[in-house]
Amino acid sequence: MESAADQISDKHQPKWEGKACAEVAGCKAEQVWPLLEDFFGLNKWFPTLTTCLPVEGVSGQPGCTRYCAGFKTHANNGDVIMNWTKQKLLSIDPDELTFSYSIIDGNVGFNSYVSTVKVLPTEEGCSIEWRYEVEPVEGWTLGDLDSFIGSGLQVMAKRMEAALKADVVLEDEATLEVPVCQHTNPQC
Repeated sequence: MESAADQISDKHQPKWEGKACAEVAGCKAEQVWPLLEDFFGLNKWFPTLTTCLPVEGVSGQPGCTRYCAGFKTHANNGDVIMNWTKQKLLSIDPDELTFSYSIIDGNVGFNSYVSTVKVLPTEEGCSIEWRYEVEPVEGWTLGDLDSFIGSGLQVMAKRMEAALKADVVLEDEATLEVPVCQHTNPQC
């Protein structure tokens, strides 16, 4: 059994801080930003996240809140738990391609979680940087959390890259089509 002194020292542990980065090859930062700026659309990109619903406000406006669910983690007893969180957009800067949000409720145990996501131009396209800080999470290590966020971000980047490249192909194909004149005017 943990002593009162151990419990107090656990509560005063420094916050965990982490950072993950993922390349989005062949896609400009300005192309990727709208996909991330859609605060209520995270489930389109983050793996295992099946639900992302608006709770309050307008997507992309500070103060808006989303409900996210569907990602699974293992509990200490080995059971798999379906997790959920409510997340609030704290700030957004479209000129700097960055936003910050916090987890305000949930069953994950992420207390005082704050994250900043930024899109950065690179020579090959762009990269997404995801920084976070959170109080230590019961049943997790910092390495577990780094792995969860890092691997999730890698999948997000690949999904965004594929979607944007597919869109470019569709746009290119559309420009190859010869417009059909619908008028009887011979000068058309």
